[in-house]
Amino acid sequence: MTLTSEGTTGMELAESLLQGVGNEWMRAATRLLGKHRDGYWLRRFLDDQDPQPDHLLYIDRTDTRPSVNWGGISQRLMGELLLTDKVMIQGSASEMAMLRIAVSLAGATLPVSLRMVLDALDEREFRLVQAAMTEAVTGTEC
Repeated sequence: MTLTSEGTTGMELAESLLQGVGNEWMRAATRLLGKHRDGYWLRRFLDDQDPQPDHLLYIDRTDTRPSVNWGGISQRLMGELLLTDKVMIQGSASEMAMLRIAVSLAGATLPVSLRMVLDALDEREFRLVQAAMTEAVTGTEC
């Protein structure tokens, strides 16, 4: 399945990446990224064309239904790629906070300082995080 970010909303992108994903925590994390700045991170991940090993791709396209590769994103954020000094993922403080929260919510191994990430968010972003946490716990989309 070919998936592009052109002509779609952030939530449409999120829903297209949720086909076949049954884990409520991953669903909530993907929707969080879809709601944040109209899918800012999902668009970046879909448009990224850098060749990477499969386990480090942002979007797993190996199945017939693409999905977010939370483990690969986590590894990039944790700097486990010791072969280079290059920062793998860059963004503003609030963009990085939202991404770290989503990765942690999805269950990927990533230490997160709650105070640090929440301090970087504005009120709207904070409300998105609250809704995502509620959705993950209850299984009900907020």
